[in-house]
Amino acid sequence: MRLKLKEENTGGELLLFKEEAGLDRLVFSKDRFNKYFTIAWNPGESQTVTIDGAEYEFPPNSLLTLLFNQSFSFENSETIVAWQFNREFYCIIDHDSEVSCVGFLFSSTDHMLVELDEAAQQKLQLLSDIFIQEFHTSDHIQNEMLLVLLKRLIIYITRLAKSGYIPGKMLPDERFHIIRKFNLLVEASFKTEHSVSFYAQQLCKSPKTLSNLFALFNQKTPSQIIQERIMVEAKRLLCYTDRSIKHITFELGFEDVSYFSNFFKKNAGISPSDFRNSPIAIKEGK
Repeated sequence: MRLKLKEENTGGELLLFKEEAGLDRLVFSKDRFNKYFTIAWNPGESQTVTIDGAEYEFPPNSLLTLLFNQSFSFENSETIVAWQFNREFYCIIDHDSEVSCVGFLFSSTDHMLVELDEAAQQKLQLLSDIFIQEFHTSDHIQNEMLLVLLKRLIIYITRLAKSGYIPGKMLPDERFHIIRKFNLLVEASFKTEHSVSFYAQQLCKSPKTLSNLFALFNQKTPSQIIQERIMVEAKRLLCYTDRSIKHITFELGFEDVSYFSNFFKKNAGISPSDFRNSPIAIKEGK
């Protein structure tokens, strides 16, 4: 089952998939014009999800969130319940005060997996049933009802994810929001700004203060997050496009091909050209 609502005046789109084969995304080819955020729920057995060419376990009774610029496929998509929406339907950045998920729930480097207890599974089942009812109710408030349901879904998932993410000793929300803002800034500027000091300055913090804050939340260091975001994009471009390594070097903010190649090899253990010709890249990119 594939249900879709499209707003003709805005181009906003909301989709719901249930028991649907072939649920996947290839952002550099067939889906390059469809910039959907994805929330995927696996109510069945454990399976493999491939994200940007890398395989991950998708445990049973868990949720996965994916950004609009991520390619993915599921081992068994028919058991997945998924919601997709574009920013024209609901922009999580413009409405961050409502859902507080930007830079946390959706990330290009750490794929948020949320484990669901029995109560959460029942709540999601109820929400998905109501979504389906509203998709089949064509009246003048259908769009509004579906938008309210989507907000409720995002807020609920964010709450579940946050409860499993923040350490036992609760920190003020302001500190947690700094981490979200850092991730959002990295997403916007990683191609041109590679230093922690740039992002710390934007947040009116010192690099040391920023690093200490991430340590309190058991996070990777700010430098690791920046480097991993660059690597994710580099691998995408090598897998899914025919752009030259020189072109990719400059696109990612490096001035020298050999420096980029050394950076890539240090982080991936393989050169960019060897990665492009590796079985995984060939399988995912062709």
